[in-house]
Amino acid sequence: MRTRLRKINTALPGLLVGIILFGILCQVLVFFVVEDKTGYSIGLWVGVLTAIFMAFHMAVTLNAAVERDVKGAQAAATRQNIIRYLIVVIILGVLMLTKVGNPLAAFAGVMGLKVSAYLQPLFVRLSHHEA
Repeated sequence: MRTRLRKINTALPGLLVGIILFGILCQVLVFFVVEDKTGYSIGLWVGVLTAIFMAFHMAVTLNAAVERDVKGAQAAATRQNIIRYLIVVIILGVLMLTKVGNPLAAFAGVMGLKVSAYLQPLFVRLSHHEA
């Protein structure tokens, strides 16, 4: 599985692990503080799944952009970036309207992508020390 993910993008496996670890950390740390535990958990894991989708989408988009000329790559990357963020807005909007899950918890789950991306160099350094 890890090898297949690395074929898409070498950073993807570590990014996905970071997103999931961030989701687990958010689940454990905040779960006992919130009143609506079900809504919080649903929102958080919808956000984590959204972040995982975004990571895959970015990896595929980057691979496709590399095969284009500069102008085409910029246009395609911008278009895909807009699509990605529209999907996030739609998911958060659906959560707000249906009240199935907490949209703020979902946003926290989506932010797991950012946290994981910033911690990626640390994960790489730690994994090389263990090998």
